[in-house]
Amino acid sequence: MAITQQKKETIVGSLKDGLKDAQSAVFVGFRGLSVADTTELRRALRAEGVKYTVAKKTLMRRALEETAPKGELPELPGEVAIAYGTDLLTPAREVYAFEKRFKEKVKILGGIFDGTYKNQADMLSIAAIPSPEVLRGMFVNVINSPIQGLVIALDQIAQKKG
Repeated sequence: MAITQQKKETIVGSLKDGLKDAQSAVFVGFRGLSVADTTELRRALRAEGVKYTVAKKTLMRRALEETAPKGELPELPGEVAIAYGTDLLTPAREVYAFEKRFKEKVKILGGIFDGTYKNQADMLSIAAIPSPEVLRGMFVNVINSPIQGLVIALDQIAQKKG
């Protein structure tokens, strides 16, 4: 069933508004995803402040032309959705978590990061960046490591002398 002109304008308008404020966006390929899995994906993204929209590629392109990211739009084969948010890393990281979970059903196809189109490989490397909490934990471990080594060495010396 064809979409009316007014419905198309509404879709393009909402995408333009969302992408205007977004720091990053991820083009998501999905195929064979059940309704329950799609609902779970949408809820998880919404909980993290990420919007997820399924639209025709021509309507997405029309909305993207107005936001004018730098570079060239990556190839978008098959059924495509767009996940976008105000955080730079969250959209890619959250979609990547579902990509690992639903092998071959959800796939990152590319995206927009900091106003520039990125290909699939770039977006996958961005998605692999740990969250700030994990990075802080890693930093604390790096700082703690020399201290812990010193304590172990002093303990060994004390045991030899004692």
